[in-house]
Amino acid sequence: MAGPRKLIAGNWKMNMLRGEGLDLARAVADGGVNGDVDLLVCPPSILVGAVAEALTGTGVAVGAQDCHEAQSGAFTGDISAAMVRDAGASHVILGHSERRHGLGETSERVRAKVEAAHAAGLVAIMCIGETEAERDGGKTLDVLSQQIDGSLPMGERGFAISGDDTVIAYEPVWAIGTGRTPTLDEVLAAHAHIRAHLQESLGNNANSVRILYGGSMKPENAGDLLAIDNVDGGLIGGASLKAEDFLAIAAAA
Repeated sequence: MAGPRKLIAGNWKMNMLRGEGLDLARAVADGGVNGDVDLLVCPPSILVGAVAEALTGTGVAVGAQDCHEAQSGAFTGDISAAMVRDAGASHVILGHSERRHGLGETSERVRAKVEAAHAAGLVAIMCIGETEAERDGGKTLDVLSQQIDGSLPMGERGFAISGDDTVIAYEPVWAIGTGRTPTLDEVLAAHAHIRAHLQESLGNNANSVRILYGGSMKPENAGDLLAIDNVDGGLIGGASLKAEDFLAIAAAA
């Protein structure tokens, strides 16, 4: 059975001033959108509105890199899911390892953010992944299960998600921005485990939930990674900052 459409998502992280970001967004759109692949760019929050306006009608979606779990309030420096949506975005990245490990975000808080994103009509891209120590200790699959269970909303019959409102991104922490990637067999095993774990709760509906690979995906290795079973696209960091590289990865999909 064919899997869901591939999604190639670019996480610009804390890069790009307004002019640079608009140039990059337009270059991605001008590169041509393949009808078989969905493209998404996630600029810094201060650029979401401008990039969303520039990409209106192009077929390239726009997302934010985080949101707060509260609808509004005294949270200086934060933005709500409703603000993200109001700025023109359709997606939001949540639980990225740079927030889990760099800023101490717990799976419990990530779950609250996913719930807030869903309530605002956003697609949540929920990130999971093991550290190098966890990988070396043989704990990878246990860590992935724990993060999924802790970070996804739960209903009476299991995970309260669908392929329409949630994407899972597997990003081994030790591969992000390092140039290192797991072996193809390691990626295969991780994605198969994630799919099976979702199926325990969602049954066949789990097959519609896209599972992205992230962590030093670039044009040179994208074809091999995207051909792996249950790899439904990529969450791209550094390679998303150059339109030609980002589009080359999309072409590989």
